[in-house]
Amino acid sequence: MTIDIGGPLLLVGAGKMGSAMAAGWLDQGLAPDALFIQDPAPCENAQKLICDYALVAGANPPLPAEPVIIVLAVKPQMMTDVLPPLKKKAGPQTLFLSIAAGKNLASLAVLLGAAQPIVRAMPNTPAAIGQGMSVACSNEFVTADQAEHVITLLSAIGEIAWINDEAQMDAVTAVSGSGPAYLFALTECLARAGMHQGLDEQLASQLARVTMEGAAALMRHSTESPAVLRRNVTSPGGTTEAALEVLLGEEEGLAKLMDKAISAATKRSKELSG
Repeated sequence: MTIDIGGPLLLVGAGKMGSAMAAGWLDQGLAPDALFIQDPAPCENAQKLICDYALVAGANPPLPAEPVIIVLAVKPQMMTDVLPPLKKKAGPQTLFLSIAAGKNLASLAVLLGAAQPIVRAMPNTPAAIGQGMSVACSNEFVTADQAEHVITLLSAIGEIAWINDEAQMDAVTAVSGSGPAYLFALTECLARAGMHQGLDEQLASQLARVTMEGAAALMRHSTESPAVLRRNVTSPGGTTEAALEVLLGEEEGLAKLMDKAISAATKRSKELSG
């Protein structure tokens, strides 16, 4: 696979997500001389990329005129300072791809111009190992070719889904954007429960972590649904069934708790987007 968007690509913000995306693009064949990075304090991962590929990067690097795509990977509260200078460098057909949580298409258009092509995307942290999940939506000024460029870029860091209703991005953020933290929290709780049953901390942590990693890998490579995979592990009258009766069968079981958690995260996403 070779990534070619027909011109220069500017990445603004080289933190964990920004540098993970850049690494994915370069690994998938994006020419280093086509990638420019603007970031005041690149993280260690970004510094390695910059050194390995001799990228044009820094707080105020020389930037190409009218980049084909400008990727916004900075914190939402930085947008009002970052966007006006970028708008001056962009052409009317420059595509802005924002991964800033809480900044909707309308708020970005206020800063960039009503007719500027804009895509909003929500990736998640497994993008750092090329196994992320990204969801994207766009305004009406994004062309079919530009949408294909976005799909190419986001596919380099995992899977991508495209939605037409931006209102769904709040639920997307709650499920996939925040989702990795739920798995990490479950792993913590599983290890702690093992310790309560007499396992030492090191063994309990190893059992919980490796089990979660293996189960996730099995789910990824299986054609069966999670429900079928769960039933395959659950023997009638066995230990798994006893545990699942507690997790799923009680009034405040996992299903209802997850509903409440996703509802809370969705509500907060709406609040952040104004």
